[in-house]
Amino acid sequence: MKITKTAIPEILIIEPQLFGDNRGYFIESYNQSKFPSEYEHITFIQDNESKSKEGVLRGLHYQLAPFCQSKLVRVIQGSVIDVAVDVRKGSPTFGKHVSVKLTGENKKQLLVPRGFAHGFVVTSPDTIFSYKCDNYYSLEHDRGILFNDPALNIDWQLDDSQLTLSEKDKRQPLLKNVKDLFDYNEDLYV
Repeated sequence: MKITKTAIPEILIIEPQLFGDNRGYFIESYNQSKFPSEYEHITFIQDNESKSKEGVLRGLHYQLAPFCQSKLVRVIQGSVIDVAVDVRKGSPTFGKHVSVKLTGENKKQLLVPRGFAHGFVVTSPDTIFSYKCDNYYSLEHDRGILFNDPALNIDWQLDDSQLTLSEKDKRQPLLKNVKDLFDYNEDLYV
């Protein structure tokens, strides 16, 4: 398993080792003991999967305490542009983002820790997206940021006219108008 820190050091790209032959392939997609020690406090408790058509954009989402979530995301089939945005006030990377292409072929995964908003756009037909969470969903604690907030400058690699969004995601606020964010020095894993 290859683990790479990104421009925002808390966000990791994880590349499992692939073992393949004429029968197919095998990967170990998750192994807690192989994660860096600074992430040992993350214990995943739920797996989720979605199937989406090309152009579907989901995000940018996060949850407030006590239901903050870390996510380990990957694509089983198809491809997405996956994005994590730092929403920790006072952080040196506040409002910055990491963007990674995840595909069923490259098997890359992205670890999105608590304190980051997450979203993805589907760039191929019938994409299956999978993610592990370390906390349960809570509608009451669910928050978001507008996907095309100019201050975030995210290149989703598709024109807005090509995107399909939920009504909820179309109405998310700009980052500058969000009151419910995290503090950089806050321990989100308590």
